[in-house]
Amino acid sequence: MTALVIAEHNGGEIADATLATVTAAAQLGGDVHLLVAGGDDAQGAADAGAKIAGVAKVLVAKDAAYAHQLPENVAPLIAGLMAGYDAVLAPATTTGKNVMPRVAAQLDVMQVSDIISVEGPKSFTRPIYAGNAIATVESGDPKLVITVRTTAFDKAEAEGGSASVEDASGPGDAGLSSFVKLDAVESERPELTSAGIVVSGGRALKDAETFESIITPLADKLGAAIGASRAAVDAGYVPNDYQVGQTGKIVAPEVYIAIGISGAIQHLAGMKDSKVIIAINKDPDAPIFQVADLGLVADLYTAVPELTEKL
Repeated sequence: MTALVIAEHNGGEIADATLATVTAAAQLGGDVHLLVAGGDDAQGAADAGAKIAGVAKVLVAKDAAYAHQLPENVAPLIAGLMAGYDAVLAPATTTGKNVMPRVAAQLDVMQVSDIISVEGPKSFTRPIYAGNAIATVESGDPKLVITVRTTAFDKAEAEGGSASVEDASGPGDAGLSSFVKLDAVESERPELTSAGIVVSGGRALKDAETFESIITPLADKLGAAIGASRAAVDAGYVPNDYQVGQTGKIVAPEVYIAIGISGAIQHLAGMKDSKVIIAINKDPDAPIFQVADLGLVADLYTAVPELTEKL
C-alpha cells in the first residue's frame, strides 16, 4: 500500500502536524510519499519534507493557485494524483478538515476521520461522543481518505531522510474562490497544538483584561502557549485561535494547566490526552478534577498570582 501525505507548511517550513501524519501513514505498511502544494515557498518546504525520516518521495506542485491552500483548488490536485495511491492522509487540522472531504467526494469514497490508531490496512480507531467512546472502523472503499488526530501519533524525525523530489501538476485555479486576506494572531509564543506547556483560562476570568493580567504572566514564566475554553472565547476574552476543545484545537502537551475551567465535556475532548493536567478551580465538584493529575481548590485570583510570583 502506497500512501500520500498532504503536507502543511508555512514559509517553507513543514508543520509538526505533518510529521505525526507521516508516522500514521507508515503504519499502513507501505511507502509514504509527501505532497507539497504551494506557491513560491513550496520548493523550500519540499526540500524540508525530503529530509523527514520515512518519506520515500516528495511531490511538489508549484502554482499560484495553491499558494493559500484554497480547498477548491487543492482538492482536485490531490484527487488527480490518487490513481497512483491507495491512501491519502492529512492532519485533522482546519486545513485538513477543509480539503479532505472534497477529495473524498471527488473520489466517491467515504472519509475516515480523526483516526487515533491504525489497526490494520483498512482498519482504524477514532473517538466518538466527544471522546467518551472509541469506535473501530473498517473501510471497504478502494481508496482511503483519512484525517489524523496528530496528538495520538509520535512525530516522525524531521531530519535523517533522503527522499527524491519530483514536480507534480494539477488543474490549477478552479475559479470557484479567491484569497482575500489572512487575519492571523501574531505571537512569539509556541504554537498551541505543538507547545510543551499550555496555560488555559475559562469563563471565571470575567473579561479580557483579567484574562491578560492573570494568564499571560504565568505563561510567560513557563514559556507556555495560551489556550482558552469555548466560554472564554465566546465571551470575547481571547481570539478563537486560542480555543481548546471539541470545536477548537486538540492539544496534548507535556503539561496542561486549566485555570477557572469547569471541565465541560467539549473542553475535555480537546485536552484530556495531555501528559500532566493541573487544574485550579474554587469549585471542588468541578468536572475538571476528574481528569486532573494535580488539582488545587482555590480562588484563582489569589492562587495564580502567587504561583507566578514563586516561579
